[in-house]
Amino acid sequence: MSIDLKVPPVGESVTEVIIGEWLVQPGDYVEEDAPVVVVESDKVNLEVPAPKSGVLAEVLKSAGETATIGEVVGRLEPGERPAGEKADDSTADEPAETDAQTQSGGEPRVTPAARRLLSENGLDASNVKATGPGGRLLKEDVLRHLENKASAPKAAAPKAAAGAPAELPAPRPAGDRTTERVRMSPLRRTVARRLVEAQQNAALLTTFNEIDMSAVMDLRKVHRESFIERYDIKLGFMSFFVKAVVEALKQFPAVNARIDGDEIVYHHYFDIGVAVGGGRGLVVPVIRNAERLSFAEVEQTISDFGRRARDNKLKLDELTGGTFSITNGGVYGSLLSTPIVNPPQSGILGMHGIQERPIAVDGQVVIRPMMYVALTYDHRIVDGREAVTFLKRIKECVESPVRMLLEV
Repeated sequence: MSIDLKVPPVGESVTEVIIGEWLVQPGDYVEEDAPVVVVESDKVNLEVPAPKSGVLAEVLKSAGETATIGEVVGRLEPGERPAGEKADDSTADEPAETDAQTQSGGEPRVTPAARRLLSENGLDASNVKATGPGGRLLKEDVLRHLENKASAPKAAAPKAAAGAPAELPAPRPAGDRTTERVRMSPLRRTVARRLVEAQQNAALLTTFNEIDMSAVMDLRKVHRESFIERYDIKLGFMSFFVKAVVEALKQFPAVNARIDGDEIVYHHYFDIGVAVGGGRGLVVPVIRNAERLSFAEVEQTISDFGRRARDNKLKLDELTGGTFSITNGGVYGSLLSTPIVNPPQSGILGMHGIQERPIAVDGQVVIRPMMYVALTYDHRIVDGREAVTFLKRIKECVESPVRMLLEV
């Protein structure tokens, strides 16, 4: 009797997924619990294991197709490994990030999106560095290869012989004005839906301030080497803002709360979501109980999130349940923006680029490294006075970071 391969639950409120890469082809034998197919949701990529050992007999959903939770996407015929066929242990000690690695056929494991890009650009998969789990070649790997190729200096053209007419460049072809339709990824669809929901279901307002980053920058400079030597990680800006946010949330609990029907739910803990760039776009993993962590532990947690986000290895429970969020548009060059809250949260802090600007200090004009910060909040639960004072508290903590250590 055949065994159904079903889409497992991938998180609360997630009802459908997109079939990613089939790791096993029809007719191939697969061991129990070995991954068979990758499904992509708006939050994570998930490998679906074989419920029993057997041969993949039928694929009901191809890569790129949509499937609902619990839907049958393939079928296995139970049985033992065919006589003479050896188990594939070529990836037993395989590192997570390596050059394009091969299966028995000599070709790297390529995701459908990456395969399409390779075909469109006439590339050989073996020439592109793969950074996906298990040595898989991702779409982002191909895009990075194309960017590096475009930015590489081109060899100088040979000079024309004396007296010979200079060779004119070939005329550029006229634009063909083509269009292309690409299905939105689960992540992009969810981002679009949640942004619209946030605007429609909450009374969003943004307040701004600016922070003199001199004290933090001086502190980082003084303790840079000792911090790295002790904790094996750099002391960044984000840990100061996470700790400052926690101090401000303690003073203004409404910013750390959420609305549920006609009730306000106050959280007596501080789970801070931090936006990081990943292989599938921007994701917001959550630092649990940030109030209990040291500066080094915050930095280590964020670094780990960033590394695993690039490899699409973040777990579903790490991307849900935050009480407040921080996003740093400054790493992309943003000087000022209005972030949108992540429902059902009631607030989000936007950090921005640091620029040296003239400001007045004690009646004198001085040049200081300044950062604009923005707090977007749900006006249904947070009053304007609370929001402005909340942001001022963050400013005070960052401009006098010793206060966070002394808790004053």
